[in-house]
Amino acid sequence: MWRKAKTLSFLSHRPFSSSTPEAPNPTLYSFLQPSIFSLNKTTTPLSKTPSQDTKPQPLTQNHIATLETNLHQALITSSTDEAWKSFKTLTANSVFPSKSLTNSLITHLSSLSDIHSLKRAFASVIYIIEKNPDELKFETLVKVLDSMKIANTAAPAFALIRCMLKNRYFVPFGLWGNVVVEITRKNKNFAAFLRVFDECCRIARDENLDFMKPDLPACNAALEGCCCELESVSDAENVVETMSVLGIRPDESSFGFLAYLYALKGLEEKIIELENLMGGFGFSNKRVFFSNLISGYVKLGNLEFVSKTILRSLKVEGESTIFGEETYCEVVKGFLNNGGIKGLATLIIEAQKLEASDVVVDSSVGYGIVNACVKLGLSDKAHSILEEMDVQGGSVGLGVYVPILKAYCKEHRTAEATQLVVEISNLGLQLDVEIYDALIEASMSSQDFPSAFSLFRDMREARIPELKGSYLTIMTGLMENHRPELMAAFLDEVVEDPRIEVGTHDWNSIIHAFCKSGRLEDARRTLRRMIFLQFEPNDQTYLSLINGYVTVEKYFSVLMLWNEVKRKVSSDGQKGVKFDHTLVDAFLYALVKGGFFDAVMQVVEKTQEMKIFVDKWRYKQAFMETHKKLKVAKLRKRNFRKMESLVAFKNWAGLNA
Repeated sequence: MWRKAKTLSFLSHRPFSSSTPEAPNPTLYSFLQPSIFSLNKTTTPLSKTPSQDTKPQPLTQNHIATLETNLHQALITSSTDEAWKSFKTLTANSVFPSKSLTNSLITHLSSLSDIHSLKRAFASVIYIIEKNPDELKFETLVKVLDSMKIANTAAPAFALIRCMLKNRYFVPFGLWGNVVVEITRKNKNFAAFLRVFDECCRIARDENLDFMKPDLPACNAALEGCCCELESVSDAENVVETMSVLGIRPDESSFGFLAYLYALKGLEEKIIELENLMGGFGFSNKRVFFSNLISGYVKLGNLEFVSKTILRSLKVEGESTIFGEETYCEVVKGFLNNGGIKGLATLIIEAQKLEASDVVVDSSVGYGIVNACVKLGLSDKAHSILEEMDVQGGSVGLGVYVPILKAYCKEHRTAEATQLVVEISNLGLQLDVEIYDALIEASMSSQDFPSAFSLFRDMREARIPELKGSYLTIMTGLMENHRPELMAAFLDEVVEDPRIEVGTHDWNSIIHAFCKSGRLEDARRTLRRMIFLQFEPNDQTYLSLINGYVTVEKYFSVLMLWNEVKRKVSSDGQKGVKFDHTLVDAFLYALVKGGFFDAVMQVVEKTQEMKIFVDKWRYKQAFMETHKKLKVAKLRKRNFRKMESLVAFKNWAGLNA
């Protein structure tokens, strides 16, 4: 196949089987509309002058000099239309501006990032190549091609190259070849590229112009076109012979493209020959070769050979071949399109027998296949493959399960994720804390609270030391979703776990949530449970309860709270309940509204003792709203002590005045 060029006589030129006489290119005509040169399909458009539809007028030397000056000034000021007008006038009279001005104009037009200006640049280059090629610098032509690559205009790019070759304006291939290869691959325009490639090879051979010889990337692009697009063995081998004649050494990609084609055509003898040749060229890494073989067999539908190739790749020098995600996706699609879950499970089990015992998880065949299923949006299929492996007596490491779990999290399929965690645990495998945290967070986001609780229990049973993150995630999620009863049940379950630092603030969160939702009996029950477990209530605990009772006008319950709190109050909260302005205000307002003036004056006495400032206006208002018609004389007859407390309050609040 490949042979040293010095041992070969030149081959007779064989055109590609796909080559046909070129018809006028409709894409190119479309590119040039509205026309720059007033194109006419009945004539050759590329030979027209820029002002074909205007009758040329003879120019004097002074007029020529003036037009060149105008062109120069227009380029300096970026007056594109004025520059183009001057250029058209000159060329219409078969006069060319100076070489520097001509190239400056084309470079300017190419840099403007709009199709109309690119059309002008294209037309100018074609015209100059046909009429006066010495005026055009190589770098200017390359600049135009670069702009065409950016604008993704393949047809005019190939038209420009064909014009260049036709008119024997030979720009070194190394200056423009890579640009055209990029355009070819981006647009899958291999047929057009092959014609250009073929002509360059002919020129390099027949005219002994080494600088026109295509380089290796271009040869590989030609091989790719023949193997992957045209699927032509004769064309591909024509490229190989050309490379041999020109002395271009192949690389792994060259062999890979041929491997794909031979696999697709079922040419097993040629595949063996190709693999031997790789060894002769010193290529020991055959990942690209095997990947392309697999792609070819998948397209052919020969799944038996797909499996054999993967397994054979694992035997090469005793090393695992790391295939890319794209290859595994092809394998998965090929098998699943034929209902091949069982086949994929079998493949993973057989691969495990050949993989090294210390193989990195994400380099294993099992991980590659499962991860490919996930990438294709087939998480359930991945799970089914692992279940089928279990049926066949196989198993995989924890890392293989991770892509499925992450996919379930992303898809908010937390029930399935939780069930899979149970399966993993039953296999004796243990997830790390990051996976648990992510699963619990996804469960809470989906309001799948049972799954979150189940996962947290699994974490505790697995003796994972760090539980705080997931604990806070669950508590915060339950609070945001107004589920204090679940918060209380959850806290009661985990309160004695030493890995979780439960504090008074946790109980306060539950009490606050109950009070906010009007479930005051549940709040009170939580307070009793909190005290029973020796968690000391603080000012926030009582503040939530007071506000809850005030909302439903249960002022007597506030009085009961005060009787409990007054024995515990302190100024700083170090010993007992911190008695600050906020708690004082809550108690005073509720007790005044309830008419418990004896307790009100007890609070006032405490504030005076602890030097806490109190704004009396708020309590005057509360009294006037609720007890405006309350008479001291009537109270004297019914309850002398209450009358004394009322008088004391009115004196303190300034109501007697």
